[in-house]
Amino acid sequence: MREIIKIANLGKFFELHNLGKRIKGCQDISFDLYEGEFIGITGRSGSGKSTILKCIYRTYIPKEGNIWYNSRLYGVIDLAQATERQLIHLRKKEIGYVSQFLNVMPRTTAREIVEQAVLDMGYDPEYAEEEARNMLTHFELDKELWDTYPNTFSGGEKLRLSIAGAMVKRPRLLLLDEPTASLDNESKEKVKILLRKLKAEGTSMIGIFHDLEFMEGICDREFSMRTGKFVLDNTAVL
Repeated sequence: MREIIKIANLGKFFELHNLGKRIKGCQDISFDLYEGEFIGITGRSGSGKSTILKCIYRTYIPKEGNIWYNSRLYGVIDLAQATERQLIHLRKKEIGYVSQFLNVMPRTTAREIVEQAVLDMGYDPEYAEEEARNMLTHFELDKELWDTYPNTFSGGEKLRLSIAGAMVKRPRLLLLDEPTASLDNESKEKVKILLRKLKAEGTSMIGIFHDLEFMEGICDREFSMRTGKFVLDNTAVL
């Protein structure tokens, strides 16, 4: 299998200058991810799981280490050192991120959010419209909500829309931060169906989970975290 990302000695901490304190996010994080592989990261809240994903997506700037990503656009690039322009292109074309929280431009409807994700990939409006319709239908988002603004949605509806917007792009690398946090069992199964499909198509994924049952049968390896470090790795999840 071809390596898609290699993380070496990643570290992130936060300076509270007014208190003279340094808060540790994560440290000494090293692992490889291969094409079509799914790695799950587990651990208690505050253990540093989300910090790793945010460093990869570069909403956090790492303080230490390297994140080597084998991109189509730029070849092998260190995401820890990439420019803002490079990151914008990679997020549009190659790297997806699903958060528990939906952050979108104001006055943008649910349908427009998903359609724009497809347009960012370079497809034509007709195809974007079709893909958005298919994805919103798959996640059973009420059709009455498609042309309304997500600020009126419930937490579960917002999460389903966030997942739809990320998955419709079929990214090369997909980062999942508690993708099933506020979903019912039926919606979780729909997420799992699409994750399996993306995996079969070659998408590589890193996911954070509290729902260990959801990980079964989909994750290839598990990394367990405690106080910012991995305490268990390379464990097969069956």
